Amino acid sequence: MERTIKPAELKQLSNVVLVDVRREANFTSGPAMMEGALRELPEAAEAWADTLPKEGDVVIYCARGGSVSNSVLDVLLEKGVRARYLEGGIEAWNKND
Repeated sequence: MERTIKPAELKQLSNVVLVDVRREANFTSGPAMMEGALRELPEAAEAWADTLPKEGDVVIYCARGGSVSNSVLDVLLEKGVRARYLEGGIEAWNKND
């Protein structure tokens, strides 16, 4: 399974769990969360990772799809969550609307 998913590919999925893992500064100053997304703090990923389903698709996103998403993804994969992160983050998502 790939580590990333492109915005156009994500738009084709249904029944996906979205998780907004933007750092607080990016969350408060950035665009609104994607519809239906959960909000979780990236630095607490170890604590909330087990609340996510082990079956099905989980997609996390941060502001630009870089180090924050990568570090959270590593935690989720270690916990057995089938997850990917959104390439380009919420910025890329909003450009593709």
